[in-house]
Amino acid sequence: MKLYPQLNAYAQELEQEFGQIPEERKQVLAKLADYTRSKLAEGKPAQFNFICTHNSRRSHLSQIWAQTAAAYYDVEGVRCYSGGTEATAFNPRAVRAAEAAGFSIEILEQGDNPLYAVKFAEGAALVKAWSKRFDDKANSAYEVCAVMTCSDADQNCPFIPGAELRLPVTYDDPKNFDGTPQEARKYSERLGQIGREMLYAFSLV
Repeated sequence: MKLYPQLNAYAQELEQEFGQIPEERKQVLAKLADYTRSKLAEGKPAQFNFICTHNSRRSHLSQIWAQTAAAYYDVEGVRCYSGGTEATAFNPRAVRAAEAAGFSIEILEQGDNPLYAVKFAEGAALVKAWSKRFDDKANSAYEVCAVMTCSDADQNCPFIPGAELRLPVTYDDPKNFDGTPQEARKYSERLGQIGREMLYAFSLV
């Protein structure tokens, strides 16, 4: 699938950076690809729930990038969700970083926990993004791969209902730079790292 022009160019840049991914992380990402391949071979959807503590930054960006990467490599049957150990809101700083990269994002419902519509290509199904617990009814409750995007959630979620596989793909929290001169750069770096790794994983499928 052809992504929006700016986003497509960014994805092509990230593809050239696969060599930056440490070998130990590549091994974990290969398991994500293996899970996808095995589920599709069974004629079933490959479902992923990206989990972080507040479901506000890393888990959302991972969900969005994974769905985008699957479409980019024409891997059909992938369904991506996200959740947290508690619900807060999709952080506006993460939203701005995604928009700057070329994602199209609009607010469908205002409030303390807005509902966003995220699109990455013309004709592609939108990704609905809002903060929720990992076991929210909007997320699939069976036959999923739980991808832990922060170490805190990995430690505090010993059991994920419906998870067939649990993978630790953790990222440093850009929240640590909120309100500092490095804020925009750190969010952009994290968005790029997540995008690079999700693209790598689905390129293996």
